[in-house]
Amino acid sequence: QVTFVESGGGSVQAGGSLRLSCVVSGYRYTVACVGWFRQAPGKPIEGVAGIDREGTAKYTDSVKGRFTISKDNAKNMLTLEMNSLKPDDSGMYYCATERGWCQGLLTGTQDALDAWGQGELVTVSS
Repeated sequence: QVTFVESGGGSVQAGGSLRLSCVVSGYRYTVACVGWFRQAPGKPIEGVAGIDREGTAKYTDSVKGRFTISKDNAKNMLTLEMNSLKPDDSGMYYCATERGWCQGLLTGTQDALDAWGQGELVTVSS
């Protein structure tokens, strides 16, 4: 059974920073894409960032240059550093796994995902 322990959500003003962390257990962490998607109220899910099995980081266009994703294979930990946050970044952020190369994650195709956590709430005020 895959389990996710997510942390780091919160409320910040526009321009601020937050760091999300996720520890994934019960999954072959090094042979999959791991990353984050988000969902704002009343909107479909949106892929944010992922790291594929070769360690390549991939981002959706709206967060490039502001967000940085990294993973520690020894600790099965995934981290998302979010800087220069905007109100449009607000929503629930979910740590997720995908057996592909992150295409499903980044295109917001939930059927392509294997599993995801409970989510962390991020609120950015203007």
